[in-house]
Amino acid sequence: MARTREYQHFCPVARSLEVIGEKWSLLVVRDLLRGPQRFTDLLRGLGGITPKWLTLRLRDLEQAGIVEADREVGRREVWYRLTARGRDLAPVVESLAVWGIDHARRPPLPGEPINPENSLAAMVTYRNRRGLRLTRPAAWLVRFAGGPDMRVIWDGARWSYARGAGGAVPDVTVETDAETWVRFLMAGSSAARQAEVARMRLSGAAAAVAELVRSFGVRGGSPAE
Repeated sequence: MARTREYQHFCPVARSLEVIGEKWSLLVVRDLLRGPQRFTDLLRGLGGITPKWLTLRLRDLEQAGIVEADREVGRREVWYRLTARGRDLAPVVESLAVWGIDHARRPPLPGEPINPENSLAAMVTYRNRRGLRLTRPAAWLVRFAGGPDMRVIWDGARWSYARGAGGAVPDVTVETDAETWVRFLMAGSSAARQAEVARMRLSGAAAAVAELVRSFGVRGGSPAE
C-alpha cells in the first residue's frame, strides 16, 4: 500500500490508524456507509479529492479488506461497497461526526465544497447520539437550491433521513441553499442560528415550524408562512 503513516509502535489504536488513517480513507468509508457507489459518485461526493488520490485510497482499502469492488466483464462501471470489516467502522465515523459538532465546529470556508447529504447524516447521527427529541413524530422536507430534496424523520424514537421528496406530506418544508443550511447547523449561538433562519424559507403549521427552530436551540422560534 502507498503509506505515509507507519508508527512502528505496537498499539491497537496505532495499528488502526496505519490501516485507515491515511488522508481521505475514512471519508471514503463515510460515503460508502450510505451504500454501494461508483467511482464517479465518490469523486463527486468527496469534493476536493483528485481521481489519482481516490484511486490510491480505494486500492489501499481493497487491500485492507475494508472495501470490495464489483467488476463484471463487459460492464464499464465498477461499483464499490464496504465489506463487513468496513461496515464495522460505522461507530467510528459516527463518533467523529459527534465529536466534530461538539468540539471542532466552524462555518464553511469560502469555496469549500459542501455536500448537503453529509450534513444531514451528521445531524441525524448527532441527534440520535445526544438523545434530542421532539414532542411528537414529525417529517421535515429540506429543499436545497439546485437539489437535492432530503427528508428528515423523527418517528418518536429515532431520527433518520432519506433522499427525495416522496412520502407523507411534511410537517415543515425548509427551502434553502447548502451553505446557509450548514452555517445554520454549525452556528455557535442562538442569535447566529436565528440570523441563518432569516435567510431560509420555512413553511408549515406555525407550531411545527416553531418546534423545528427551537429544537436547534433558537429561542423564540420562527413564524410559519
